[in-house]
Amino acid sequence: MPRFRCLHQSRGRNKEADFRGEKRSNETHASTTDPEACLYRKGPGKEAKLCFIGHALMENRHALFVDACLTPADGHAERIAALHMIEPRVDRPTAITIGADKAYDAEDFVNELRAMKVTPHVAQNTSGRASTIDGRTTQHAGYAISQRIRKKIEEGFGWIKIVAGQEQTKFRGRARVGWAFTFAAAAYNLVRLPKLMAAPT
Repeated sequence: MPRFRCLHQSRGRNKEADFRGEKRSNETHASTTDPEACLYRKGPGKEAKLCFIGHALMENRHALFVDACLTPADGHAERIAALHMIEPRVDRPTAITIGADKAYDAEDFVNELRAMKVTPHVAQNTSGRASTIDGRTTQHAGYAISQRIRKKIEEGFGWIKIVAGQEQTKFRGRARVGWAFTFAAAAYNLVRLPKLMAAPT
């Protein structure tokens, strides 16, 4: 069970306090068991949990992870990590497309991809706003293919969480949790390889 300490304390002896029913945030409280972990809510209506965020880049043809990293949990981590993992691969002679879910439908992220000559096959988010992905992208058959294949990454994340035990890690600190996450991603690739090698060409 995570424990918290209040970040705004008066000088001298810490007062006894009962935080039951009060709203906690990263600005007011920190974990005493893992100070690097942050409170993060995955979606509306879900509870906030102390965590880090694991990110992975998957190639479409064989659904293998080609990169993985761990970051502090915040609202921009996913897009920043994606750009960090994509950048070393943009100098290849063949065109690159990136499939992603609605969380990546942000103007700054899409513009960064296009500046790197990467085609953003990002799912459109039209919830009360206009999507940054327009007909120039969605009209191509490759866009629909990317939207279908991108969901395979969830199989990998599911394996990492359940089989590799990373849904509730036993480690503390970003460095150790990050090592365990990357190791689990590599293990997932090794599990998939025999199936890929046995598949007819």
